[in-house]
Amino acid sequence: MSTNLDQVRAREAANLMHTYGRQPAAFMSGTGVWLMDVDGRRYLDALSGLAVTVLGHAHPAVTQAVATQAATLVHTSNLYFTEPQIALAERLAAITGWSDARTFFCNSGAEANEAALKLARLHGKRRHPDAIEVVALSGGFHGRTLGTLLATGNPAKHRPFAPLGEWVTHVPHDDAAALDAAVGPLTSAVLIEIVQGEGGVVPLPGNVLRAARDACDRVGALLIVDEVQTGVGRLGSWFGWQSALDGVPVQPDVVSLAKGLANGLPIGAVIARGEAAKVFEPGDHATTFGGGPVVCAAALAVLDVIEREGLLERAVQAGARISSAVTDLAGRHPLVSGVRGRGLLQAVTLHAPRAGEVTAAALDAGLMVNAVAPDAVRLAPPLIISDDEIAALIDRLDRALEAVERKETA
Repeated sequence: MSTNLDQVRAREAANLMHTYGRQPAAFMSGTGVWLMDVDGRRYLDALSGLAVTVLGHAHPAVTQAVATQAATLVHTSNLYFTEPQIALAERLAAITGWSDARTFFCNSGAEANEAALKLARLHGKRRHPDAIEVVALSGGFHGRTLGTLLATGNPAKHRPFAPLGEWVTHVPHDDAAALDAAVGPLTSAVLIEIVQGEGGVVPLPGNVLRAARDACDRVGALLIVDEVQTGVGRLGSWFGWQSALDGVPVQPDVVSLAKGLANGLPIGAVIARGEAAKVFEPGDHATTFGGGPVVCAAALAVLDVIEREGLLERAVQAGARISSAVTDLAGRHPLVSGVRGRGLLQAVTLHAPRAGEVTAAALDAGLMVNAVAPDAVRLAPPLIISDDEIAALIDRLDRALEAVERKETA
């Protein structure tokens, strides 16, 4: 076992493909919102493993659920029934509020979005053999499989793997008229995020969400809401679409989930209602590991804790506290222009493209955040974060900003 960061780096460089530009920290344990590295230093995790560990690290309810299920039944494949998978699908139907909901389980957000796109194409082809086109938004991120990569609204991510096809049209994230004009008879789906996480923590304007629903209804296409990053309570409701328009939700036809659903274990889900729920038939889509007993048991524990401890409401309260504190920082730091986002998915916005420097300085100060855009630093702490821990987060962020600004004037 490696005993320091240099040893970890050497072993990683010799044995792993170089797909990640890692930050200089190697973690060995975690409890709640805190992580411990191999050198014995503690960090406040304000990133939650990219919006994943909604209950923090080593949550006892999840630990117990996983241990109990792992000692009972780990895997059978989807050739057979298992109780945790059915129970989780029932629970997801309940929190969507859809009495006719049906769920497909997979292993990640990219897989969930890939499945949702395949479902939409099958649905569209029933209307017209060529109705396979998708409208998505510039700045959106939906995964790195070939289909979800094409749907991702970032041309720079497309170029290394082009050509990817021409069945996705991207429109500006804030242009309702452009979205409406792009949807036509051959559109199978409109794919959106309520808040564009990887796109810089950019909330979707309400009129664009309404336009997406209206356009889909006009041609018979499906509205797919990607809740991979925003679902499971992060925005202050089970799903972002449930509170997206000042308490007046726009109902999607299909929702994709992953990240926070099992607090770090690999799970993805596609939930559909109405005719969309009936599209897949045996043989149309499948997965070996998706919806296995252990990850479903973990997900059930996550949903139980969020409900029992009132963490939806807590996400709203904690988010407001963080937003207010960052606004105060903007008054003291010339680098900070403001804050945007919802609930516990927020971004500190900057006047200059120095988010990478702020992220590095924050790590030096014992705070984990990330540069989600050149001029935006993402904050996505666990839903369990306390007021004292928020104060510690802001104090460390304050010191990081000061260090970057001091470097500029040196």
